[in-house]
Amino acid sequence: MNRLLVTAALPYSNGRLHVGHIAGCFLPADIFVRFERMRGKEVRFVCGSDDHGVAIKITAEKEGKTPAEVAKFYSDHQEQDFAGLGIHFDVYGSTSRTKYHFGRSQQFFMSLFEKGYFEKKKSEQFYDESKGAFLPDRYVKGTCGYCDATDQYGDQCENCGKVLDVSTLKDAVSVLSGSKATIRETTHWFIDLSKSQSVVEEWLKSSEVRDHTRKYVSGLLSTGLVQRSMTRDLDWGIPVPLDDPEAAGKVLYVWFDAPIGYISNTEELCEERDGDSEKYVDWWKSKDCSIYHFIGEDNTIFHCVIWIAMLAAEGSYQLPTGVFVNQYLNIQFPDKEAEKISKSRGNAVWIGDYLEKGGSPDSLRYYLTAIAPERARSIFKPDDLVQRNNTDLANVIGNFVNRILSFTKKHVGDTSPQINEQKLEDTDREFRALRKSTHGTVTELLEGAQTKGALEAIMEYARACNKYVDDMAPWATRKTDMARTELTLAVAIEAIAFLGVMLNPFLPFASEKLLRMLSISVDALSWDDALKGHELGITLGETEILFSKMELSDWIPEREGE
Repeated sequence: MNRLLVTAALPYSNGRLHVGHIAGCFLPADIFVRFERMRGKEVRFVCGSDDHGVAIKITAEKEGKTPAEVAKFYSDHQEQDFAGLGIHFDVYGSTSRTKYHFGRSQQFFMSLFEKGYFEKKKSEQFYDESKGAFLPDRYVKGTCGYCDATDQYGDQCENCGKVLDVSTLKDAVSVLSGSKATIRETTHWFIDLSKSQSVVEEWLKSSEVRDHTRKYVSGLLSTGLVQRSMTRDLDWGIPVPLDDPEAAGKVLYVWFDAPIGYISNTEELCEERDGDSEKYVDWWKSKDCSIYHFIGEDNTIFHCVIWIAMLAAEGSYQLPTGVFVNQYLNIQFPDKEAEKISKSRGNAVWIGDYLEKGGSPDSLRYYLTAIAPERARSIFKPDDLVQRNNTDLANVIGNFVNRILSFTKKHVGDTSPQINEQKLEDTDREFRALRKSTHGTVTELLEGAQTKGALEAIMEYARACNKYVDDMAPWATRKTDMARTELTLAVAIEAIAFLGVMLNPFLPFASEKLLRMLSISVDALSWDDALKGHELGITLGETEILFSKMELSDWIPEREGE
């Protein structure tokens, strides 16, 4: 299809972004969007902050602000962090400020309610006796009853991914007071997920998801879907739209309204771009549009089970074509053990801090893609980032580009030599053939959002570029055969143009700089331009340093307590 709607998971607006967030879903989504746009697809890239729920309430209480103030502050800063990395959404909305979100969420709830998908019933919930308040989700911590992982919130275990409740969270403690949580009875509205189980099963069979996701969701489905509460005892969120005294003081569960934010943000985008918010139906209710969600592994059950069940129950929206799930990114500092990225542990590499200290956005984009946790959890190592920047980017790509362009300008001039097909040797032909095969490999991988493998294929080509030049040794042939030298340089410059185009989705800043050295505009750059070589009208401009070397001490964060 030529029309795509791509979403990245809505980040909680209770803090800044760190490298784990970016690697989880935002960077792979951005690469995918850039690639599809270069192929001529009409793409709308939607995201926004998730402002409701307990996490924002807790942060507001800690900072002495209102939840609305906290949500706006962090939402604005998140958008700045994204922009600093070259991640640009068509709309970056907010579930507390997007004008369509409250109405769309309540309408969605009522549609399911009127179709009989909700049941009102009493349930047990954790309670803080000292605060006189119920403790939904992240107001309570304890030990997972499935895997015995400690320090887990009351909604989901981050270690095993299982959904938790009062019966499966052991040794529960109130986040508000630190006291032992008791259990009290309260009233909530439960969605009957079992009514949509067959639809979820069929969707899982036909959708584009990774093997680990399919296996995990299949396991959840094998035990049968059950009822799950979609309301909470909170004063921050979207009020439950029921004329029922027991609904007073209750709001929609944050994981009910959050994915609806994809829809409401699309409505806002359509109003801004098309002048009509109702145009959102062209993206959400049209079979001519494919929908792709990019998420982190902790969101799997919500996007691949609950969200699918919600959409199926509502009935008028199309189901997503694919959900691409990246797993967790842990962190390991030199001479330390690998550990979970955590604000409380003081080990997070914050995007804002990295950029403020002069860290290259492309270097971080490269490294996070090279270690992307697409099929298994991976580890961010600051010293490894520095090494890969200096080796892969500065040496393999940067040095190749610099030495070819500088050598050409010095010994040939600003006009690039052209390729004489009749003079090509087998080595030239074999090397030039790598462009087409690499282009095909990268295209196929990116179609499946396999950004890590795609980048590896490009790097393999870049290494072949260096080998070709070393084998042909233009600095030696210049003394005896200038025609052979110019042919080598022409083939090498063709390869540089290829790299410039192919790297654009991954390293947009470096790609633009590289192509500028060849006087190639990126404004109307297409994916197949990578294979056009000298047809792009190459003229050598000023040669620039493409990638600077990094030192670990330049930007490594000081860990709390050290």
